[in-house]
Amino acid sequence: MTLAEKKAELVEELSFIEDPQERFAYIIDEARGQPSLPEDLRIDSFRIEGCQSQLWLVPRFENGLCYFETDSDAVITKGVAGLLTRLYSGSKPGEILENEPDFLATVGITQHLTPNRRNGLSNVWKKIRSFAESCLQEQAGASAN
Repeated sequence: MTLAEKKAELVEELSFIEDPQERFAYIIDEARGQPSLPEDLRIDSFRIEGCQSQLWLVPRFENGLCYFETDSDAVITKGVAGLLTRLYSGSKPGEILENEPDFLATVGITQHLTPNRRNGLSNVWKKIRSFAESCLQEQAGASAN
């Protein structure tokens, strides 16, 4: 599935729930179903700064694709960050860089977050984008050799 198809699927899934409180309840339920990160990955190098709760993003690059796992001590933070990891995991670095997470505003997520949570979410996107850029550079360097 392409990143554009995943984004359309997420928009459809979240737009189906019209009430913002019910939408957040759905995101919280989804977060509770996500596995927790093992303690050895809950380290400062994976921690997202600027978030009022503890939030970690663990990236990895395998077979030309980026993968992301996230966890938080706050279920709403884990759920919203999980939407980003769900969207971007399994995508090529270039495809990630071409697709901003604007779907969150489209479905009314960002408008209902506190400023601290919006800041944390923005930092998750920055970390994902930065990782994708480094993977793209790594690929370019490998193909030049």
